[in-house]
Amino acid sequence: MSTPQVVVHRDKELMAQAAAARLITRIVDAQAARGSASVVLTGGRNGNGLLAALARSPARDAVDWARLDLWWGDERFLPEGDPERNVTQAREALLDAVPVDPARVHPMAPSDGAFGPDVEAAAAGYAAELAAAAGGEDHAHVPAFDVLMLGVGPDTHVASLFPEHPATREQVLTVVGVHGSPKPPPTRISLTFPAIRAAREVWLLAAGEDKAGAVAVALSAPGEVQAPASGAYGRSRTLWLLDRAAAAKLPPQLYPPASA
Repeated sequence: MSTPQVVVHRDKELMAQAAAARLITRIVDAQAARGSASVVLTGGRNGNGLLAALARSPARDAVDWARLDLWWGDERFLPEGDPERNVTQAREALLDAVPVDPARVHPMAPSDGAFGPDVEAAAAGYAAELAAAAGGEDHAHVPAFDVLMLGVGPDTHVASLFPEHPATREQVLTVVGVHGSPKPPPTRISLTFPAIRAAREVWLLAAGEDKAGAVAVALSAPGEVQAPASGAYGRSRTLWLLDRAAAAKLPPQLYPPASA
């Protein structure tokens, strides 16, 4: 378990730009060290804002897009191409603009896909795909993700792991079907904490006044069932990327003044 590091940016636009630059650097370093990189994307306004900033960055061409595996932390269990699906939004924000290898883009199944409306089968299918991509040295039967990104919800949820939801207690499965989500749509697919914690680095993104309470609660470490964001951490690094509004309720000692 790595100790959380907090970086605070002036506003959400600067946060997105800085996070995009940080991600480019991390991908390039991983590709130089191991030949390829593996990243888990997140949806929501902050995740999509980061992807859009990456698409606009002149430095994006430093990435060898053909040697990058892309996964998702969660997905809305909706039909293929639905505008609410994270993969649909990611394609619009970035993926359609860069030369990714389609075989290395790993979306979660839609509700009209190979598993039909069976979300449990779709979750098991994604878990099998992760396990097939894992190496012998990897953890929890998933690849050793270089970066796993998560948006933090106003209720402290990450991926589709909501406070007090049964999925927050899962200790064996790496992917689960989520029923009765308090945030629509009610049916989703999500990575679990065992899969999240297998990542080398976990980045948690939060911007806006509506996230300030969740950030303060999660960083006070109340427990992952009550505040799922507090249970998301990487093996070597856990990074909280915030704007000033989201950091407004944090005690100043949690981050250096220069980062604000």
